[in-house]
Amino acid sequence: MIDPITVEHISVSYDGDEVVKDVSFSFEPSSLIGVLGPNGAGKSTLMKAMLGLIHKDHGSVKIGSKTVDEMRKQIAYVPQRSNIDWNFPIVVKDTVLLGTYPKVGILRRPRKADKEWAMECLKQVGMEEFANRQIGELSGGQQQRVFLARALAQKADYFFLDEPFVGIDVTSEEIIINILRDLREAGKVIFVVHHDLSKVKNYFDKLVLINKELIDAGPVNQVFQSGNMTKAYNRQFMLDGLEVPM
Repeated sequence: MIDPITVEHISVSYDGDEVVKDVSFSFEPSSLIGVLGPNGAGKSTLMKAMLGLIHKDHGSVKIGSKTVDEMRKQIAYVPQRSNIDWNFPIVVKDTVLLGTYPKVGILRRPRKADKEWAMECLKQVGMEEFANRQIGELSGGQQQRVFLARALAQKADYFFLDEPFVGIDVTSEEIIINILRDLREAGKVIFVVHHDLSKVKNYFDKLVLINKELIDAGPVNQVFQSGNMTKAYNRQFMLDGLEVPM
């Protein structure tokens, strides 16, 4: 059973400067959620705080009645590409195989079934032909697809992706968003830090809009409104069929 995820009063500070202020929201299963806001709004910080990857001043995250630590094996995280060491000497198929470790254990040798599942995940993202290629030799879009395959290999229920569409080709972007839609249809909960406002309505059914503080959270048609966007980005926005100023 996939439970709702609830964020309550998360705040985060760096060197005494509060960069995420008292953010709360809740989402049900079968949700593809875009996390929006201007540069420096705290989007990535909020995601990392939700996952317990950085220190919170206060606040909590519950998945049903459980904590994130209790649900760790059901959570997959794809960091920003800029935070990954692409010079690390590992081939594509072994990168994806790492996704099976949370469930099978890092000290146990992967079984044949684990390796077959990793290859199946590579096929889902259209990267099986690159299985023996060094990860650093791939294009940005190919690398992002491999890391999505690693997340799929976890068989998780909750997915967190930080700027997955930055610096990738159109084909990779289309493959990734279609897989995320399939995950939503399977009842999963997916959070995506996103910056391209022109694709918001096409990509997401729910949104979290922040600029350090929460501006709004909920269905796209509720959140993606001119008033909310103007408040978040501190400049005038005209939406509803008109081109969004970038």
